[in-house]
Amino acid sequence: MTSVDLNADMGESFGPWVMGQDAELLEVITSANVACGMHAGDWDAMAATMARAVETGTGIGAHPGFPDLQGFGRRRMQIAGRSLGNLVAYQLGAAQAMAAAAGGRVRHLKLHGALANMCSEDEALARAAYEGALSVDPDIIIMVLAATRQQSAVEALGCRWAGEIFADRAYNDDATLVDRALPGAVIHDPELAARRMVGMVKAGAIITESGKHIPTAVDTICLHGDGKTALQIARAVRAALEEADIALEVFPGRTGAF
Repeated sequence: MTSVDLNADMGESFGPWVMGQDAELLEVITSANVACGMHAGDWDAMAATMARAVETGTGIGAHPGFPDLQGFGRRRMQIAGRSLGNLVAYQLGAAQAMAAAAGGRVRHLKLHGALANMCSEDEALARAAYEGALSVDPDIIIMVLAATRQQSAVEALGCRWAGEIFADRAYNDDATLVDRALPGAVIHDPELAARRMVGMVKAGAIITESGKHIPTAVDTICLHGDGKTALQIARAVRAALEEADIALEVFPGRTGAF
């Protein structure tokens, strides 16, 4: 039976400002990417999210981003080399501590926002970020934007990795995400998102806006938690996958080239 993981970005609330529907999403997903306090989140949000993930048996991941609370980590910054590696290592360490305090552990790492987009375009930048994470935990599974420079970086590093596709984002023909500023970049229709995901999982490929198929590792599907229809999309995608006899389970991670 074909299987796939469902992941969501969460723990992005800050003080009294609530972001996303974490508790509800944790009933749907199999892996949680928890913000580490730089682009979003704080120690209390991390603690609560980690504890709930442990209760639900959800795989826990660190979700580091640029130090940009005001811009939610979606503004590009010029941080490279060792400093970028240190930034990622710093956030992973915080996630590991909070997970341990909640009785769990961090098993994967996924970059956020502009940092993720930049690393999907620049293999050297991706490698610097991932080397920072691997210096902390050589066995961590790196979740990558499938078929991008992020994947090239983990293949070259020989580390454990998982290929990710997005339920609510449109794709360019080079497997990068359509810029959020463009019409149709973000998908809000739950039924459309569900159909797309079943199609891509069965095809083992990203299907772009032009209809191009890009064969790739489809290990996990991202279900964003901060959109108006995010929870509806998550539930619709899960239901459609189950109806298509696609098993839902935490990704084991892979090594080497796809």
